[in-house]
Amino acid sequence: MRQIILLGVVLFIICLQAGCQQPAPRSDIGDDSDQPEILTWNLSVWGTPRPGTRVLDSISEHIEAATDGKWNFVVHYGEALSKARENLDGISVGAFEAALVCNFYHPQKNPGLMVLSLPFLPIDDWEDGLAVRQAVYAHPQIQKEMERWGAMIYSSSILPNYEIMGRGNPPVKLEDWQGLNVRAGGGIGAVMKKLGAVPTSTTATEVYTGIQLGTMDAAAFPFTYAHVSYRLHEVSDWFTSNLAPGTSDCPVVLSIEAYEQLPRQYKDLLDSIKESVLEDQRLAYEEIDKINLPMLREQLQEVRYTEADLRDFRTRFGNLVIEEWITENEQKFDARGLVETVFSAVDMDYHSPDAP
Repeated sequence: MRQIILLGVVLFIICLQAGCQQPAPRSDIGDDSDQPEILTWNLSVWGTPRPGTRVLDSISEHIEAATDGKWNFVVHYGEALSKARENLDGISVGAFEAALVCNFYHPQKNPGLMVLSLPFLPIDDWEDGLAVRQAVYAHPQIQKEMERWGAMIYSSSILPNYEIMGRGNPPVKLEDWQGLNVRAGGGIGAVMKKLGAVPTSTTATEVYTGIQLGTMDAAAFPFTYAHVSYRLHEVSDWFTSNLAPGTSDCPVVLSIEAYEQLPRQYKDLLDSIKESVLEDQRLAYEEIDKINLPMLREQLQEVRYTEADLRDFRTRFGNLVIEEWITENEQKFDARGLVETVFSAVDMDYHSPDAP
């Protein structure tokens, strides 16, 4: 035994003199010593792969590439794991580790996040949308209501502004919306109601049949990708292209419990890929618009409103709906503070209708 030990010492000294080095750990995911052999995370989402879900597939691709497949981030489409309206519930009971959620599918579960569905927010481009959402996610109310479900927001899908597509006579004037049954949730639904429309909130996968059967006349969706992804153009006659009543928010949420159990390098990995994931999402919207818009203009009637009509629409109803939302919620949480957070994120001040 003593000879074996002496031999080991001699070999170690020889190795040091020869400049032997230990192999360096991989720099992208850190020291492998505390990595699980195989880790699988499941994400719940409805529908099929589409430009608006590029964020999900991008996360999966980046994670699996960076970990050589040791962390499998599996995206389950088609409500295979949960109904769209129940994804937060699934996170809360540990049914899966991640999900896509949409605020207006369950306003009672995320009342503060509904601020992002209010009409005519100062979101004119991608950068505005990103800045506003990041500021809102950092607000204590949003973090509190996500924690209630054991969830944390990882990234937004940065939905574009909505437009409306429908069947029948096109609403070429604002008064033509009177009596139309329109799928529009949250603040967009509220502002459409001011025009005389009848808003309804259904999941995206139910809209095609509703328009086809005539139980609804039109639907508001992120333009242009969502209308085409859900094939609404196949059963529609017209679409608006400059109404832009607002947007909504569909963030990717993670289970706090599952996240806290990740090794440090995997948490760092989630942080490091976020910028690339968002860029993949931006490009997906940009590229699909180049295809969809010419096709829609060829097949359907495009409805555009005059600047005077749009100014009247926004002036009469925009801040009015926002103030109604604040009044409805100000005893429950800092609703006005959330609205002010939205505007300050793009260096603007919010003024109530009564302000001088």
